[in-house]
Amino acid sequence: MFGIPGKQAVTLTPAASAQIAKLMEKDQHEGLRIGVKKGGCAGMEYTMEYVTEINALDEVVEVDGARVMIAPMAQMFLFGTEIDYEVSLLESGFKFRNPNVTDACGCGESIKFDEALTAGQ
Repeated sequence: MFGIPGKQAVTLTPAASAQIAKLMEKDQHEGLRIGVKKGGCAGMEYTMEYVTEINALDEVVEVDGARVMIAPMAQMFLFGTEIDYEVSLLESGFKFRNPNVTDACGCGESIKFDEALTAGQ
């Protein structure tokens, strides 16, 4: 929808691809749908949900057996994002490296986008 021909909307690191493929296989899901919603102290939050059916309007990214769908309203916010999966002693989870983010809260759960992207949202 907002993509550039020949360029994926988001990229997945090998660690993210492996984790998503593992989650898909575990419960026989079609993949993970990522998006954004209003909320949090910085104004927006990422969303992730299991998908049992692919929406025709989703942007689909497939890498090494992993499938990520980008919700239509989130495509402009996520274009150019790298998704990683990090494991540390205290926590593990998906990390979004998004060039469209202009600010984030201290806890890292909430983000803010350029005003031009959020106008009309």
